[in-house]
Amino acid sequence: MSDKLEKLIERAGQLIARIEAILPQPLSAPDWSASTAWRYRKRSTGHGSLEPVRHVAAIRLADLKEIDAQKEKIQRNTLQFVEGHPANNVLLTGARGTGKSSLIKACLNEYASQGLRLIEVDKADLVDLPDIVDVVAPQNEKFIVYCDDLSFEEGEPGYKALKSILDGSVAAATPNVLIYATSNRRHLLPEYMKENLSYTHTEDGEVHPGEVVEEKISLSERFGLWVSFYPFTQDEYLAITAQWLAWFGVKAEVISAARPEALVWALERGSRSGRVAYQFARDYAGRHPA
Repeated sequence: MSDKLEKLIERAGQLIARIEAILPQPLSAPDWSASTAWRYRKRSTGHGSLEPVRHVAAIRLADLKEIDAQKEKIQRNTLQFVEGHPANNVLLTGARGTGKSSLIKACLNEYASQGLRLIEVDKADLVDLPDIVDVVAPQNEKFIVYCDDLSFEEGEPGYKALKSILDGSVAAATPNVLIYATSNRRHLLPEYMKENLSYTHTEDGEVHPGEVVEEKISLSERFGLWVSFYPFTQDEYLAITAQWLAWFGVKAEVISAARPEALVWALERGSRSGRVAYQFARDYAGRHPA
């Protein structure tokens, strides 16, 4: 009888261990010395973890051209943060391929030696943002939580979680964490013509937005710093192309000869963005090795 009981207890223990293995576990701190950047990954089992980025993009602030005004604002805010001074959460919005994400990565490389770190979080995982903040709060380093191409559809759960972290939770803001997000939408939610009907006008002409509009504006307003990016002119596009060609080691006289091809490349892509300039430079440098 005792043998049967022991076997039953053993099997029960194995079953409990299997159940515990598939239950969501509290987020644990990674080895912070493994990298300067991490990605938050959530598995199908519900486990979330911070995984080190083994090869961080090597882009520097000096590599980014024709966005000097935007660069100055982001660099100043990031330096304030790194030095322990008050700094704002940042929303970078505007035309695609104009350097929004590259600017954040370049700031990481610029200030990593001074203790700056970055955690990339997908918008679908923003519901776990409070857990991420709790894990990094005790660290001495400064952390930028970075969400690329941020936008929400109606009712997505990450929307309210992000609002709470930015400004609105009963807990005080964590001094070593800032949110940097990029988006093509300034207000982060889709806007519809019918919502304009909710605006009201007083007799003196003052305009009051309706509740729907207020809700859509409220998230972006919680970012203390807005930085806008605009489409590049042809001359700006060619200057960026020349910068990337030089970065890939193409000689100056060859860069001048590449201008017509760069313009055709942009025409075929229907865009003169910095991303298109970089892609052309990679192709051209590959076809014309030094």
